[in-house]
Amino acid sequence: CGLMGLESALWEATRPAYRVRYIHDPNGSLHIPLYGSYGAANGKTARAKLSRIVRGAPEVLVKVTGRQRGGSHVKAHLDYIGRKGIVDIESRDGEILTSKEVVAERAAEWSDTLQWRSRPTVSSVSLVFSMPAGTDPEKVLGAVRALAHSELSDNHDYVLALHTDTPRPHVHLTVQAEGLDRIRFNPRPAQLSRFRERFAHELRARGVAAEATPRRARGRGIAGSSMALVKLRARLASGASPAMTHADRRTNEQAVAVARGQSNLPPFIAKGKTRWQQIRHAYEQAAAALGVTGKSEDQTLADDVRKFLEKHPDMNATPEIFAAHHARNLGIERKKPEQSREPSPRRF
Repeated sequence: CGLMGLESALWEATRPAYRVRYIHDPNGSLHIPLYGSYGAANGKTARAKLSRIVRGAPEVLVKVTGRQRGGSHVKAHLDYIGRKGIVDIESRDGEILTSKEVVAERAAEWSDTLQWRSRPTVSSVSLVFSMPAGTDPEKVLGAVRALAHSELSDNHDYVLALHTDTPRPHVHLTVQAEGLDRIRFNPRPAQLSRFRERFAHELRARGVAAEATPRRARGRGIAGSSMALVKLRARLASGASPAMTHADRRTNEQAVAVARGQSNLPPFIAKGKTRWQQIRHAYEQAAAALGVTGKSEDQTLADDVRKFLEKHPDMNATPEIFAAHHARNLGIERKKPEQSREPSPRRF
């Protein structure tokens, strides 16, 4: 794999799981898609992306946190992200919503078109954009502001609120559901992935190392959970809710069955391992191409790629990890009777 094919190989290794729409440079190679690269498709772009992956650049987080129905629900959400006046809420036009009356007016505006319906439908969609602790909060806000202006401002109203009350600086972006063209904002995986890529791009433009790649591109298995499940688990950990979640109970029951040999791991485990081997091959090709350029920086990157692959010989998903944990516990339980086979003292 020469340097001319490096971009194509890297795209194949880091592409999203879903079917994407390919956009090609009419003046360039038809085998090098521009989708998600946010820049010229060339070896320099490929090397920079590969460098961020193998050297552990922070991954951006973009997640839908909820959908608000009706004016009262929107107002309650805006009060939450504004901490009831403590945190600035910034509008699409750069205005700061300073009072409860202005917040209530904005919530009512977003819900006006829904009053004729028999029951409330979605008035707004809330998302959160987050970065690891230590990231400059103002740069996070600037990146989300630029993303929202580029992706949403021509059709949807929205507000922003920066939160720094947790170690991870994060921005709440709340978008009016109904657009000017009557098309409703309902972000699906493809759009959320584009948001991640654009968020990482805007952060890098502000001097913040950031990347937006699928977990499997980093040698990690599936581990995501819905926001509702995350919140429920938090309540369980705090003791506010006494019952185990149905999802956790089902996961543990399946893991025990696999550990006992009564069941098999889900099919996606094998597919994930196969996919990781394909990704490893693409990274190996990239390392080989970089190692023969004669440039010291390329050789250093090739060495870092090989070290990365040594650390990730295989990819383990959460169900597999759970099953291995229960298998170890079952093995300990089986050994206990064997270790205590000494004859007990006879009693007379």
